[in-house]
Parts: sequence; C-alpha cells; structure tokens
Amino acid sequence: MLMVNNTLYCDTDLAISEFTISQDCIFLINGKLSETGLIEHTAQACSAVVGQSYFDFDDLEGKGNKLVGYISTIKKVRIFQLPKINEVLITKAKLVSRYDTGQMSICTISGSTFRNDELVVDCTLNFLIHEV
Repeated sequence: MLMVNNTLYCDTDLAISEFTISQDCIFLINGKLSETGLIEHTAQACSAVVGQSYFDFDDLEGKGNKLVGYISTIKKVRIFQLPKINEVLITKAKLVSRYDTGQMSICTISGSTFRNDELVVDCTLNFLIHEV
C-alpha cells in the first residue's frame, strides 16, 4: 500500500511529499481518509528522510535495495481533520534524531501534513528501518 505519490524534495534532514487520496485507498471511511490512514501516509512520507541513505544516488527507481520500516513509537499525534477522496496532501518530514548501527537505523522524525495549507496532522514518530 503506497501512500506517497511524489517526493517533491528530499535531503538528509527534510522530505516533502505529495499524496492524492484515491477512491481505492483501503483507509477510507465514509469517503474520508481515516485516522489510521493519515498516520500511515505521514509515516511513509517521514521514512524517506532516513530510508534514502540505504540507496545509491542514481538508483531513482529504488531497485538496488529492499528496506523494511516500522513505527516503533508514536510519540505525539494530533489530527485536526479528515480529508476526502481526491484531495491532495502535502507532508513535510523533519529529522529530529538518528542512530545508525550499520544494519539498521533508529530515528525520530516529526511530520506535518497539510491540505490546502491547512494543518491536517502534526506528529512525532520513532522508526526502526533496516535492510532485508
């Protein structure tokens, strides 16, 4: 279940992504993206910040590696509204902290998701990301 359509910007500390809510999204309830769907979308957008370091710079398709990422802790989440089908979400993910062991990364990332410049979700998540 891919919940990021485009990565608009990405560096080692910040990622900005886009997601259009489609009618076939499994997280829809009564035509709106559920709380669970909003958290999953934000988590996928956030994982780009650290996940990119596992791939070669010229691997634009992401075929050179396989990663698994887990939300290990939801430190904070505030959901202000539930967006509807066909609405576009823009998520800004900022690295808070990162610890690498060589085979995996443990990190904290803050994410803010917007719809038409209105804040939809504000959260801080801990992740465990590793190669498989």
